[in-house]
Amino acid sequence: MKTEIKVGKKLTIRIPKGIAEELNIHEGDRLLLIAKEDKIILKVIRDPIWLAINGKKFAKISLDEIEKISEEEQKEYESTN
Repeated sequence: MKTEIKVGKKLTIRIPKGIAEELNIHEGDRLLLIAKEDKIILKVIRDPIWLAINGKKFAKISLDEIEKISEEEQKEYESTN
């Protein structure tokens, strides 16, 4: 989505509702502002919990693998104490 906006008082800019909804931006969310040549880039800084629930999943592990790793770590811990 593209839209033209106007810089307001004190150099403020307003994110149009349609774009905010499309990017799931809400009041209080944090954005990273990057100035590059003649462009301003805004990137949403997602909350870690939001990322855990909605973010891209890039690793897969089964419950059996988790259990195996847990048992190995416990054995290692017990042998050092």
